[in-house]
Amino acid sequence: MASSDLFKTLLYTLNNLLQQHKYKSALAVVKGFRNGAVYGAKIRAPHALVMTFLFRSGSLREKLRAIAQATYTHSRNLACFVFTYKGLQALQQRLQGRPLQTHSFLAACVGGWLVFGENNNINSQINMYLLSRILFALSRLAVEKGLVPQPRKDPFPLFGALVWGIVLWLFEYHPHTLQPSLQSSMNYLYHDSNTWHDISDFLIYNKPKTK
Repeated sequence: MASSDLFKTLLYTLNNLLQQHKYKSALAVVKGFRNGAVYGAKIRAPHALVMTFLFRSGSLREKLRAIAQATYTHSRNLACFVFTYKGLQALQQRLQGRPLQTHSFLAACVGGWLVFGENNNINSQINMYLLSRILFALSRLAVEKGLVPQPRKDPFPLFGALVWGIVLWLFEYHPHTLQPSLQSSMNYLYHDSNTWHDISDFLIYNKPKTK
């Protein structure tokens, strides 16, 4: 009974603390850390599961360890970045008395340097994913601001042609320049399909089963 009362008191105290406006900025940083950790795990775990079992060799234990490590790294990095970004953003706003656009940019630059500046597979994938998004966004912003004229025709077909033309040229003649996971995917699609021995590895399996 005493433990139940203690829990209720603790819960009441915590909920009361969460309602205090003066702590909102600090609490937002903490929740940002939580959301970063959860979101990183949710999007990395299924991706790592599929890519590991499709393309990685090794025992089941080694594969599960690789999935857990990739998930942990993505979750930790995203949590640390959100914590750093929101913390620095709140600090700048407190020092200058009001939010400015530069606060977001500078806070994210510091967080990107500290967290996503390390050159590893996880960070490389995340940074490249964001690069493609910001190029699209900056193109749209340039049109909105009148820096670039509105295209008369939809430029997406040309964009698709150039993207696939360049990536396949790189894959066929300079594959070492592409990320390993992309090389694996393209090998499966374009090179493994050049080899078979019988109907089993023509339609059922990609490669003949080892005995």
